[in-house]
Amino acid sequence: MKVSWVSISVNVLLSAFKLTAGIVAKSSAMVADAVHSASDVCGTVIVMVGVKMSSKESDKDHQYGHERMECVAAILVAVALVIVGAMIGWEGIARITAAEEIPVPGGMALVAAIVSIAAKEIMYWYTYFAAKKSGSGALMADAWHHRSDGFSSIGSFVGILGARLGWPILDPLVCLVICFFILKVGIDVFLDAVGKMTDKSCDDETTEAIRAVVLENGAVLGIDRMQTRLFGEKIYMDIEICLDNTSSLNEAHGVAEDVHKVIEERFPRVKHCMVHVNPAEDLDAM
Repeated sequence: MKVSWVSISVNVLLSAFKLTAGIVAKSSAMVADAVHSASDVCGTVIVMVGVKMSSKESDKDHQYGHERMECVAAILVAVALVIVGAMIGWEGIARITAAEEIPVPGGMALVAAIVSIAAKEIMYWYTYFAAKKSGSGALMADAWHHRSDGFSSIGSFVGILGARLGWPILDPLVCLVICFFILKVGIDVFLDAVGKMTDKSCDDETTEAIRAVVLENGAVLGIDRMQTRLFGEKIYMDIEICLDNTSSLNEAHGVAEDVHKVIEERFPRVKHCMVHVNPAEDLDAM
C-alpha cells in the first residue's frame, strides 16, 4: 500500500503543477496532460481497494478467497486507460480540424512537460519493481498507467516545442500517436485480467517447471494429467500421478502428500494443489 500512497501523492502534486502551467502558459495540451495525471489518482485508488479486498481471508461466501478482486481492479484501471486514451485522441482530432489558429504556448508549459516526463518515468520503475516483487497484476497495471502518462507528457513536450518553433500542427498529431499507445496498454491490461478471471492456464514455463519437480520424486513413475488455472495472481492445479500398483494406501497417500507439499513450497504462486494417485497398470488405459 506504500507504493500506492506514494503514487497518489506524486500524481496530485504533478496534476496541480501541470494544470497551473497549462493555464498560465495557455497550453491546451498541458491542461489535457494534467487531466491525464489526475486520472492516475483515480486508477491508483481503485488499485488500493482491489489489493486490499483480494488479501481478505476466505469466508463462507468466498471459500476460495478473494484474489479475483484484484483482477476487477485491473479491469477498471484498463477501462480508465482506454477512456483517457480516447479523450486524448479526440482532443488531437478536434485541434487538427479546428478552424481557429492554435495559440503558441509559453515556456512554462515546456518546463512542466520535462518535469512530468522525469517524474512519471521514475514512478513507472518504482511501481514496476514493486509489482514484480509482489506479483500484483493491479500494481503492474498502475505502473503502465504511469508510463502512459509519461508518453502523454512526451507528446506534450514535442507538441509544445514544435508550436514554439513554428509548427503548431505537431501538437495534435503527437496526441494521436500517444492515443494509440495508451489504448494498446489499456487493451493488453484488460485482456490479461480477463484471462485470469476465466480460468486461463498458467504459462508453459511454470507448468514444465512443476512437472520436473514432481518427477524428482523417485516413487512417481509418471504424470497422467496436469491441469492449472489462474485465480487472480494465484495458481490452482490438479495433478494425477501414477505409482507402483503394489503400493499400499498409506504409501500412496504419503507420496501424494510429498508431491503436494513440494509444489506449494517451491512455487509460492500455487495456492492449492490437488493430487490424485493412479496405479501404474492403468497408465495405458488413460
